[in-house]
Amino acid sequence: MIHSALALAVMAAAGSVLGQGRETMSIDIARLAPNLEAEFTQGRTGAGDPAEWIIVADASAEGGHAIAQVSKDKTGYRFPLAIYKPFSSRDVEVSVRFKPVAGTVDQAGGIVVRLQTPDDYYVVRANALEDNVRFYRVVKGKREQLAGADMKVASDVWHTLALKAEGDHFSTSYDGKMLFTAEDNTFAGPGKVALWTKADSVIHFDTIAITPLD
Repeated sequence: MIHSALALAVMAAAGSVLGQGRETMSIDIARLAPNLEAEFTQGRTGAGDPAEWIIVADASAEGGHAIAQVSKDKTGYRFPLAIYKPFSSRDVEVSVRFKPVAGTVDQAGGIVVRLQTPDDYYVVRANALEDNVRFYRVVKGKREQLAGADMKVASDVWHTLALKAEGDHFSTSYDGKMLFTAEDNTFAGPGKVALWTKADSVIHFDTIAITPLD
């Protein structure tokens, strides 16, 4: 369960933008420590070293722990995935609290939905080096942007990113504010939810909330 008032407020803000009244599952990262593999499978899109996701201590994180991808491989077209094993859905809302920590090539973290394989999914991500949020579909490992917006994404600061997928309609919010919507039907069936980073990005994720809409 999520314990702090801050985390509850963050989830409430995302819910007010993306929808209310549905049962939400919260992933207790502190409970998983140190065995991330109990509920997450590691994967990677693109080239470079394999993903290296672990649970790290972070005094500013909810419960004092966060999930992080700590490999600093600088391969540009490298997208590590932490795939949540217990859940699969077509229509879903996912909200994460994340903090960009390090990265010289990129400082990008995001949410994946409807993952079929590590090369086929939708992803929304925020980038602290580029100061933008982008929504992509990834088909056979090739990324194509469907929507995006420019805004400040500060490093070493906790932010909230939320994505709602319902039918062929997708909605994205950032720090509790609606950013953009997109339409696409490339992946029309159920799939996994995952965390995502790029290249040498070190991003901490400490609050993950999943609301099935099916």
